[in-house]
Amino acid sequence: MSSDSETSICGRFREPLAFWMFRRAAGTADERRVARIRDIERINFITRDGRELGGYKLLVRENPRGYLLVAPGNAMLADQIMDEMQLFRDRGFDVYIYDYRGYGLSGGKSRLAALVSDYRELVAFLNTRPYRRRALYGMSMGGIILLNAVGSTDMYSAMVVDSSPSRISHLGCPDSYDPVNHLPVDGSRMKIISGEQDSVVRPAEMAELMQIAKKRGTTVVSREEYAHPFQDADLTIRRRRLIEVADFLTQK
Repeated sequence: MSSDSETSICGRFREPLAFWMFRRAAGTADERRVARIRDIERINFITRDGRELGGYKLLVRENPRGYLLVAPGNAMLADQIMDEMQLFRDRGFDVYIYDYRGYGLSGGKSRLAALVSDYRELVAFLNTRPYRRRALYGMSMGGIILLNAVGSTDMYSAMVVDSSPSRISHLGCPDSYDPVNHLPVDGSRMKIISGEQDSVVRPAEMAELMQIAKKRGTTVVSREEYAHPFQDADLTIRRRRLIEVADFLTQK
């Protein structure tokens, strides 16, 4: 049964085709990728329109400092990045990563409005749990989704937006979904990262977002060695990037 939130808003044909391509690039969920990760469990969440979102949680054994909800890139699955997300668990966060609606372990149709609604619900749900800190990390599409879902609210303690464009309206989406329109008035709880080697979301596509955010007190950085998330030239750069994210989320 269809859901109102699964209506295409970025073009009747363009949006379904784009998400089909993203899902195809992401591939199929494979639990073998997480088989050797310690303190991990399968999780699921039922949305208000009845879709089941599946993913994984990395658990802190005692007294977590808070939760971290990760919104991945649009061609990623949770099981593909859980291994490297252990860094955040080791910093004291219970780490939650769900496959996007229609991807991997999750049901439903992949549509922008639905994904934004899902993450608004996920944040609200996690905020009912007894966590002291509420941390969010959005990569590429994930940053678009998190900004739209909760960016201008007080529902989080700290957020990192990594390699997300200023606008998506040029792709046929309503300008109300442009990430730049969802920056908080007080941006001190947010950090935005751009990579000068990024060929997916080029620095020029982030310039407006970063300029406005900086004026609002957001920590804004452009790193010469960074490419797109999980596309950095080597594992040393990738780990340095994740450590930079973790440092901000733990200190802010």
